[in-house]
Amino acid sequence: MKLKLPHMHRTMTVHLIAVFLGLAAGAVFMISTGNNPFAGYAYLFKGALMNYERIGNTLATATPLIFTGLSVAFAFNTGLFNIGASGQLLAGGLCATAVGLTVVLPKPLLLLLMLLAAIVGGGLWGFIPGFLKALFNVHEVVATIMMNWIAYWVVNYTVPAYFKGEFLETESRKIPDIASLRVPWLTELLDGSYLNLGFFIAIFVSLVIWVILKKTVLGYELKAAGFNRHAAEYAGMKVNRNIVLSMTIAGALAGIGGLSLYAGYAVNIQIGILPNQGFDGIAVSLLGANSPIGVLFTALFFGILHSGKGFMNAMTEIPPEIGETIIAILIYFAATKILIERFLDKMNTRFVNRISVQTGEVIEKGGN
Repeated sequence: MKLKLPHMHRTMTVHLIAVFLGLAAGAVFMISTGNNPFAGYAYLFKGALMNYERIGNTLATATPLIFTGLSVAFAFNTGLFNIGASGQLLAGGLCATAVGLTVVLPKPLLLLLMLLAAIVGGGLWGFIPGFLKALFNVHEVVATIMMNWIAYWVVNYTVPAYFKGEFLETESRKIPDIASLRVPWLTELLDGSYLNLGFFIAIFVSLVIWVILKKTVLGYELKAAGFNRHAAEYAGMKVNRNIVLSMTIAGALAGIGGLSLYAGYAVNIQIGILPNQGFDGIAVSLLGANSPIGVLFTALFFGILHSGKGFMNAMTEIPPEIGETIIAILIYFAATKILIERFLDKMNTRFVNRISVQTGEVIEKGGN
């Protein structure tokens, strides 16, 4: 006999345990360096949330993670592992930056054109692995890793050749204000923070992806192809088309993240960097249970970790790498959630058996 929790509550419990274990492991590392973990975490969260500016910066830090988390989660929901969010983010960011630096339009139209360019750039970087997977059964992990490095070298060539900065060849010219996702009223509202329109786009896109996956025929067919390709083919679904479409949408989501990163959080695009946001998106997706809404909240949590670790380091002797360590451990526990589920099942069984024994003893005494 088992006392079963609703699926949503069970999933939430598992991932809260993963977060607790990650934070506990971080505390152990702090103690091992001779620091107080309570003070460390206090400064970490204070550094991310102590005033309006830091709150805005935390939200801005989380924004690209929302998009890359959605990218990975969308592919996961359709049975694919998109490890190429970094390259897709780079491709989308490069296309958006190119439009922002070369096209002259009123700001609303220019931002819309940059958004479309980011979607096309990231979508193309997702389409190619999807096409290879559908037609030649090339594993998407291999293909997306290779696309990461192709994007890396394309940026390394394109930026110095066509968009070189005024003083440095290693970065592009600065995005003009008319092409920036930052807007004065939002900057002033949060005391000069980096928060920009990308955050609101991320919330809207999260809701759209949730609707697609949960409420549409397209979402049902994409998930069916991922769960059981042969059954989906037997039911008459176009599985190869769905694989390509799934990877293209995943790439487009990461591409929008590139727009939010290079035209929102930053002011230009630099060469020689494969952005960590793409790999952190894997952790965000896993910890968010591959749910668009879960990704949204998990990305905010990761934004706190990234935004607050510098302040923690400044106020204590705790190295900022502790924040990265916590994230790595969170990935581990989120990836091994089946072990946590088995532990919960075991504890649940013991609890129910103990209640059954006690109930039986009460009934027996009552009968006597």
